[in-house]
Amino acid sequence: MSQDLFNCAPGAAKRTEEPAAAATEPVEQPQVKPLSTRMRPRTLEEFAGQQHILGPGKLLRRAIQADRISSILLWGPPGTGKTTLATIIANATRSRFERLSGVKSNVADIRRVVASAWNRLTNAGQKTILFIDEIHRFNKAQQDVLLPDVESGTVRLIGATTHNPLFYVNTPLVSRSHIFELKPLAVADIELLLRRALADAARGLGKLRVRADEGALRHLAVTSDGDARKALNSLEVGVLTTPAETDGSIHFTKVSAEESIQKKAVTYDGDEDAHYDTISAFIKAMRGSDPDAALYWLAKMLVAGEDIRFLARRIVICAAEDVGMADPQALVIASAAQQAVEFVGMPEAQLPLAQATVYIATAPKSNASAMGIWTAMGDVEKGRTLEVPDHLKDAHYKGAQPLAHGAGYQYAHDHEGGIVAQEHLPEARRYYTPTDRGFEREVQCRLVEWRAKLQTRKPS
Repeated sequence: MSQDLFNCAPGAAKRTEEPAAAATEPVEQPQVKPLSTRMRPRTLEEFAGQQHILGPGKLLRRAIQADRISSILLWGPPGTGKTTLATIIANATRSRFERLSGVKSNVADIRRVVASAWNRLTNAGQKTILFIDEIHRFNKAQQDVLLPDVESGTVRLIGATTHNPLFYVNTPLVSRSHIFELKPLAVADIELLLRRALADAARGLGKLRVRADEGALRHLAVTSDGDARKALNSLEVGVLTTPAETDGSIHFTKVSAEESIQKKAVTYDGDEDAHYDTISAFIKAMRGSDPDAALYWLAKMLVAGEDIRFLARRIVICAAEDVGMADPQALVIASAAQQAVEFVGMPEAQLPLAQATVYIATAPKSNASAMGIWTAMGDVEKGRTLEVPDHLKDAHYKGAQPLAHGAGYQYAHDHEGGIVAQEHLPEARRYYTPTDRGFEREVQCRLVEWRAKLQTRKPS
């Protein structure tokens, strides 16, 4: 549609009579975009970190350089370069870049972008990259709308999400995409980005002549927890709020850095990936007899505000499953910690939780009792249910005697050592095999001795 047609709209004449703003001399506008946005890397060479997917010879780098990008899902924490990488891909592949938001966009927006993409591809042969930020916020219907055009190649989808796409993106869409996981940036990568911003006079803070202490940059890089956006924006706040010295330069110290970024925010979601990954690491550290690692993961969850009752329950389970009979006291300690947590609450609850964590991590380990019950339950669920032998059946009711219930039962305390050669299962089964670790070594020796004695007492 021509511009003339737009000028025929009601009110167009009135608008043309108004003074045009373009007639005045252009005035240089201040940089209103945040530093993190202005300093976005524009090429793969400028991109920092993510060498596990963008290093020399890696699949994603090869696909970008060969202009063979298919639909992809970029999954990672905030500030790791998902949006930046999508823009770099669009530039490197000479594609039209369209952006939608999983929060703001709807089905009509998707259809509009897809229609434009089809026209470009059909009439000019130009490809379109559709970048959807926070794609996990799209519902099933919105994600389903994308399927035909992603499959036909009308658009090449780049979805960005902080959530595991295997759980939050429709299976058909996942199956048509490559998933690339972005990791939190290393401290060295963030320091590189900070120095680049300080030196860049066009997009960064180079015109301000900032003298930044090494300790200041290191503090921002560490405290930002792998989030480049947070580090860069904190640098900008710190620099712009620091008074200039007499020579016009700005001295950015560690004190300024501490004030600009303040308390570190732990990346932790209470019911999603970080929650499950961290509790998994905590349990595996206790099981692996590493008290230092176990305490670290416990501390991360406590600082992030994890439910202390949930932590206590996991410790109790670990005591029973992974320590077991190698140190029966572990379950006592864990149960006591669970009760103490309920009684004292936070912040003091960290103390019994830490004590129980260390006890379990340093205790000898055996999962023999856990394996025993799992195997026995498997037999009950999958095999034929064994009948209780008559001599073990309840005989404490009227009418049991004519049924021979309890007949022939031998009371163990009436026999030497309190053990009796008696059938307690209608067929031989072995579920508990003690190890030679910790207290379970004593249990093992005891069972060997008992079984040998019982063998001699069996009737010939």
